[in-house]
Amino acid sequence: MTELSENQVMEIMKGYGNDAQQLIAVLLDIQAASGRNCVEQKWAALTARVLDVPLSKVYDILTFYAMFSTEPRGENVVEICQSAPCHFTKAEDVVGWFEAAAGVKVDQTTADGKITLFRTSCVGACDIGPVAKIGDDVFGSLTEDKVKTLVKSCRESQPALREALICQN
Repeated sequence: MTELSENQVMEIMKGYGNDAQQLIAVLLDIQAASGRNCVEQKWAALTARVLDVPLSKVYDILTFYAMFSTEPRGENVVEICQSAPCHFTKAEDVVGWFEAAAGVKVDQTTADGKITLFRTSCVGACDIGPVAKIGDDVFGSLTEDKVKTLVKSCRESQPALREALICQN
């Protein structure tokens, strides 16, 4: 994995016209390009300087929105819904299945850097709970076998394994 360079970060900002109104989009792209699924302090500071916004505003965004991280995360961030409907459809079982299949606890990243597990609030798919989200994809009516398939697809970088499990809402 190559380290994100200052030139790459500058190109991302340039792609948005160095427009401070595009700060969230810029930060999302920096995070995606980082290879570590986070926005490092040096890139937050550079962004603030180039877009002429207070560094505190950049950190307000990075710490308020759950989609951002300032700490390295796995290539695949697995968010397990903990809303009331998912809770009643055995979300705790889903947490256990993911932990067992991935070999890490919630809020941890696998040693190979492929998977980070998190709990999250509602993802808006209450009708198909229990639910987990990986990237932008929502997976519902989870069973232990589905969870094992999802973890395998993340570990082996085989998105085709999970495509059939994606919920079309």
